[in-house]
Amino acid sequence: MKLFNSKTNKNEEFVPRHAGEVHMYVCGPTVYNEAHIGNARPIIVFDTLRRLFEAHGLNVVYASNFTDVDDKIIQKAIAENVDEKVITQRYIDAYNAVRDSLHTRPLTYAPKVTDTMDAIIAFIKALEDKGFAYNVDGNVYFRVNKVDNYGEISKQNVDDLLVGARIEEDTEKESPLDFALWKKTLEGIQWDSPWGRGRPGWHTECVVMINDRFHDMIDIHGGGMDLKFPHHDNEVAQSKALLGHGIANTWMHNGMLNIDGEKMSKSLGNVMLAKDIIAKIGANATRWMLLMAHYRAPLNISEEAVVQAQTELAKVEAVLKQAEIKAQLSGLSLDALPDQPSMDAFFDAMDDDLNTPNGFMAMFETMKQLNQALRSRMPDATVVASYYRALRLQLDVFGIDLPYVELTQEDRDDYEAYNQAKAEKDFAKSDLIRAKLADKGKL
Repeated sequence: MKLFNSKTNKNEEFVPRHAGEVHMYVCGPTVYNEAHIGNARPIIVFDTLRRLFEAHGLNVVYASNFTDVDDKIIQKAIAENVDEKVITQRYIDAYNAVRDSLHTRPLTYAPKVTDTMDAIIAFIKALEDKGFAYNVDGNVYFRVNKVDNYGEISKQNVDDLLVGARIEEDTEKESPLDFALWKKTLEGIQWDSPWGRGRPGWHTECVVMINDRFHDMIDIHGGGMDLKFPHHDNEVAQSKALLGHGIANTWMHNGMLNIDGEKMSKSLGNVMLAKDIIAKIGANATRWMLLMAHYRAPLNISEEAVVQAQTELAKVEAVLKQAEIKAQLSGLSLDALPDQPSMDAFFDAMDDDLNTPNGFMAMFETMKQLNQALRSRMPDATVVASYYRALRLQLDVFGIDLPYVELTQEDRDDYEAYNQAKAEKDFAKSDLIRAKLADKGKL
C-alpha cells in the first residue's frame, strides 16, 4: 500500500511501526455546534482507510479527540447561562450520533481535553523547564525559533511568515510566530496551574492526547487541509522539542468541501448540517457521495452529485438483491470465496493512496460480472456466489451497508404464483403479483 505523506509530499510505501497493527489519530471537532457536512468528510475518509487496513488483516488502533475547551464554547455557555459541560456534552452526543449513523466502526479512543488536563499542564511545564516555553504574566508561549524546520507539514517558510506576521503594539510575545500553550483567563472554564488560573492552547492538546494514548510515534496523523498550518506544524514543533520525534511517520490531509461550487461558510448561508443530509438521502448515499472524489481533492456537493450517488447506489443494490432472491428461490448458497481477480483489482486501486474513484470503477466491474453471471441461461452457482461475495466485501470497505433481502414463505408463494401466471399468460394476474413483490422490495 502507498499513501501520500503531506510531510514529504510523496507517495510512500506504508509500513506500520508495529507488525500487524496500525496506530492512527485524526483531529476531531471543537464541540460548540452541530457537525456540518464538511466535518463528515474526514469521518468517512479515515473510517474507510481503517476498513481498508482491516480488510488486509491489520488491527487498527484509532483515536480521534473532542476539543471541549474553547472560547466559542465559553461564549455559548455564557449566552445560554449554563455550564460549559452542558454545551460540550450536547454536541459530543450530536457528533457521535452522526458518526454512528454513517456506519463508522467504533473508535478505540475518543479522548477529551478536559479529561487530559493534568497531562497537558505537565507537558507545558516540561517545555518551560527545557527552555522551549516562557511565561509572561500567566500566559505561556512556545519559542518557535528553538526548533529546527518549523513549518515542515505545511511547507511554510519561517522568514516569509515573519514578514507576513501582523505585529501588534506592546505584544508580550518574544516573536510574532510564538504560539500560546497556556492562556490566563478569568472567564469561563479554567484550571489551576504553575502559572495561575487558565486553560490550555489548542495546539498542545492533540500532542498530549496522542502521547497519552500511544506513548510513542504513531503511524498516521490525519485531518483536514486547513489544519496543516498552524495546528499540525505547531504540534510537530512541540513534540520534537519535548519528545524528540515528529509525532507520526505519515501525515494525511483530506481536501475541503464546496457547496454548489462555493466554499461552505456561515456568511454565505450555505452551511449544511451532516444530520440533515443523512436524513434526506440516507447514510449509504452520503458516504458514496463523499467518497466519489479522491480524498485529497476538493469535493463539490451539488444536486448532481447527490443524484449520481443515489443512481449508482441503486444499481449496486439491484444487482445484490437479484442475486439474493435468485439464490433463495433456487436453494443455492452465496457463501463462497470472493473472486480473486475482482479483489485484486479493487485493492490495487484502493492501495494507491486510498483512490476511491478507481475503487468504485473496480467495484462497478465486479457488479458487471455478477450481473452477467446472473443473466446467464444456466447461472453457475459458484461463479455467482464468488462475484457476490467480492462485491459485498468491496462495499464493506466503503462502509456501504445494504441489508440482505430475506424472502418469507409468503414471498416464495408469490413468486411461485407469479411464474405460474406468466406460464399461463395471465398477464393481468402476473402484473398484480409483480407489483405486490415490488412494493415489498422483494423484486
